This record gives sequence, C-alpha cells and structure tokens, in this order.
Amino acid sequence: MARTLTIAVALVVGLSAPTAPQALSRAEADSMGRKLQLMMTQGEKPRAGTAAPVRTAFSEREVNAYFKHYGPVIMPPGVVDPQVTIFDGGRVAARAVVDLDAVRKSKERGWLDPMGYVTGSLEVKIAGKVLGSNGVGVLEIESASVGGVPVSKTVIRELVLFYTKTPENPTGFDIDKPFAMPVNIRSFETRLGNATVVQ
Repeated sequence: MARTLTIAVALVVGLSAPTAPQALSRAEADSMGRKLQLMMTQGEKPRAGTAAPVRTAFSEREVNAYFKHYGPVIMPPGVVDPQVTIFDGGRVAARAVVDLDAVRKSKERGWLDPMGYVTGSLEVKIAGKVLGSNGVGVLEIESASVGGVPVSKTVIRELVLFYTKTPENPTGFDIDKPFAMPVNIRSFETRLGNATVVQ
C-alpha cells in the first residue's frame, strides 16, 4: 500500500528536473514518510459528511529526499533516481532513469514501433499539468523526452503503464484516463516547490 501511494503521489505531483544543489537529508525523507503514513491512516477512516477536510502539505524537497533515501525500496525495479519539480497551478515536471530494455522485451515489436529501437537505461523526462477535484485526477502531458530526444505521448503512456503495474492494479496507470485518487484524496493544490493534498 505504501508503494502504491508513493507512486500515486509521484504521478499526482508528477515523475522531474534536477533539484536544488543542497543535499537532500534523511530528516526530510522521514518527514515525507510520516506524511504518507498519515495520509494512509486518514484515508482509512470513515468520513462524515460534515467533517472538515484534512490538508497535508509537503515540499518538493521532502518528496525528492524520500525518493533519494527510500527509492530503491519503494520504486519498481528498472526506475532509478526519480526527481520531481513542482510549479504553480498544478504544473509539474519529472525525470527518472528508466530501463527501456525491460519495456522493449515485454512484447513483440513491429518495425514501426518506436519502442523497438530503444535500448539500455536512459533519462525520461515528462512535463505537464495535473488537475484534481472531487476525488478524480486528470494528467495532461505537455512534453516528454527519452535520452534527450522528444517523444510522443504514446511512448510515455507505454512506459508508465509498464512500470506502474502493481498487485492492486495489474494493468498499470493509464495517463489517458481520469483516475480515482487514492486514500480518499479529494483534491490537491500546488505552488512553486510545494503541494497540498486535501482528504
């Protein structure tokens, strides 16, 4: 459950551009871990219709520190060094080094399939906007690249589908479809370097 929520948060706030030069501390990582646990606990509670919403704020640094210190445990094999950049108005950017061989070999490829020609582990970057309200999120991809080469949304969709498969969601996360936000998240807000989840 913790891994599923972490991946969801990464997608909700995005997959990024490089972070600030200051070292990302274990204390920041642990702060993010506590907030993820609080969100999971809050999401399991029955919600009365008149209850005030619960707001959990976290910084870009906390997210990236969590990825730095706990990434090998919570990220799927083949995805390393994820980083997230948070902008105003739901805009996000994300980057990670991704094993493309695993995706390429996951099915037969035709000669027109761009995934048939990528090999090794390359940096994948995505930029776009995430909109969320009433428990439903929508991801709008504005640009993407693999190894510095611009790619279509179709390529990114396949990468995300492959690497977000979990026992709870065996088909993976489809960036083309609205998605139910996890643990009773109703909405979220972003401003430069920070995000707030509302449950």
